[in-house]
Amino acid sequence: MVKFRNLVLFFIFLTVAAPIFLYTDPTASFKTPFSKRDFLEDVTALTFNSDENRRLNLLPRESPQVVRGGVVGVVYSKQNPDSSSLDAHKISEPRDQLSARVLSATQDDDDDNKQSHNDNPIELVTDAASQMYKPNDDMQDPRHSHIQASHDNSQNRKRMHVQLTQRTSRTADERQEPKSFGAEKERGTVVMADAQVRHLKDQLIRAKVYLSLPAAKANAHFVRELRLRIKEVARALGDASKDSDLPKTAMEKLKAMEQTLAKGKQIQDDCSTVVKKLRAMLHSAEEQLRVHKKQTMFLTQLTAKTIPKGLHCLPLRLTTDYYALNSSEQQFPNQEKLEDNELYHYALFSDNVLATSVVVNSTITNAKHPSKHVFHIVTDRLNYAAMRMWFLDNPPGKATIQVQNVEEFTWLNSSYSPVLKQLGSRSMIDYYFRAHHTNSDTNLKFRNPKYLSILNHLRFYLPEIFPKLSKVLFLDDDIVVQKDLSGLWSVDLKGNVNGAVETCGESFHRFDRYLNFSNPLISKNFDPRACGWAYGMNVFDLDEWKRQNITDVYHRWQDLNQDRELWKLGTLPPGLITFWKRTYPIDRKWHTLGLGYNPSVNQRDIERAAVIHYNGNLKPWLEIGLPRYRGFWSKHVDYGHVYLRECNINP
Repeated sequence: MVKFRNLVLFFIFLTVAAPIFLYTDPTASFKTPFSKRDFLEDVTALTFNSDENRRLNLLPRESPQVVRGGVVGVVYSKQNPDSSSLDAHKISEPRDQLSARVLSATQDDDDDNKQSHNDNPIELVTDAASQMYKPNDDMQDPRHSHIQASHDNSQNRKRMHVQLTQRTSRTADERQEPKSFGAEKERGTVVMADAQVRHLKDQLIRAKVYLSLPAAKANAHFVRELRLRIKEVARALGDASKDSDLPKTAMEKLKAMEQTLAKGKQIQDDCSTVVKKLRAMLHSAEEQLRVHKKQTMFLTQLTAKTIPKGLHCLPLRLTTDYYALNSSEQQFPNQEKLEDNELYHYALFSDNVLATSVVVNSTITNAKHPSKHVFHIVTDRLNYAAMRMWFLDNPPGKATIQVQNVEEFTWLNSSYSPVLKQLGSRSMIDYYFRAHHTNSDTNLKFRNPKYLSILNHLRFYLPEIFPKLSKVLFLDDDIVVQKDLSGLWSVDLKGNVNGAVETCGESFHRFDRYLNFSNPLISKNFDPRACGWAYGMNVFDLDEWKRQNITDVYHRWQDLNQDRELWKLGTLPPGLITFWKRTYPIDRKWHTLGLGYNPSVNQRDIERAAVIHYNGNLKPWLEIGLPRYRGFWSKHVDYGHVYLRECNINP
């Protein structure tokens, strides 16, 4: 009886203990023919008291790796409706594998969508695991500690699984949606300004590419949908230049277009075809840009040549009123000062009444002793009466004004001046007035009618015009004076004839930019890298001019340039030649250039300059003038004057 009882107990022990020993013993030297997962499924399939809904929940023994925090388990709740087939604990996996899997599920394709520190899934797993296996110092009973730890582990695993599931689902949804500017900004990602506008424009380009591809054209439904999306995006984009200009529906249109473009990507998966199309579009855009630049240059040159309606009206009104005056009223006061070398004399040659008035007004406004300043103005026959009438009606304070007519200079004729002879030649007339002539220059800059005006060349005849003066300050009519200029008369030119500001800060202001150094006459006599200088504000020593016979030098070079082989047209190239090694560089603060073509002249240079020069086509009295600089000029114009109001001249 005892033997039978021992045998039964032995078989019972063997039946219960052997499977557990085979499963949990890590030192077992043999392998079972089935996997642990299969065994667990078989065990959990057992029923108790014939109740099929109550399955055994076997919790496997934790390996040493788990104790060290190397495994993270996932627990499924019994209350889950789908738990009938997944009630058991899933076999744990190493933490590094789980972390890699979670990271790959939550990491976006772009670096722009990185999660913040608090949302890091790796830290979430680590924190949960550390809490799961954190020892409780308050537990004294080892058995109670084991039971409580098992319960806490289950709860922590449940919470961690729910959090990971929600995080992964949310990240997957975010990957399916286009990234909005606001969302990126909330995550602290650095994004480009006006990202939505840029994205919409990029979508339009991609859509046009797909419309031109053969594979896309073959799909009529896709073409109709894409054209509809293009209209919607174009309407939403409109003239917007920043995100704040976009309508509220812009994001919806962006998402819809993105979905349609994704279809196009599936239809056309040949990248080489897309690259060829984009390259063709780039070449077409470059060609259109070249054409538009050429048209812009032509229109700018055309605008610079024309006279605004208001400036055409002004001399007509002034001329009419001038001839209504009697002879005594047509004379200027203080004419005895015109040849006094103790005073400050200015030479100004212009046919623009308003521009000349700004030069005179700005000079007098900043002069310390206005009564010592004398202005010698020379104009043409058409504007002579208007120029005199303007300064008779608007005398410049205590300063002295002289207005002369170039037609009255009887000594200035074609037999004396080579340039006058050239300006009246048939070749010169054809050059200017026959636009499609074979010998016409393609550069419109050299076809400006101002080069036909003798007023532009009077600067080479200063001693003849002012025979009794010793020193003259030459001013262009497109300058504004900001400081007292009387200090220029005390500048020692050290035996030179011309005092000017050098302009070699930029490469295109050197001699090789203006002269033809392929001609031996130029290459043998001048340095191509020599520093150029600026006309517009120049101090001329007329005594030294006469001593060095500068006018004859000018005439000699003009005779050599009859065919325009040495230089094109204009006055700066012959000026560089005539005053070669006869020019003294004065301080740059006296003269700042570029306000007629350069929109980025240094503001500090403008403020400290004694004279600012609107050289270029963008004159301040034209509509194309740069708005940034117009205020320096317009503040010296009285727009409330009756003549300006009647001629509609406004700021």
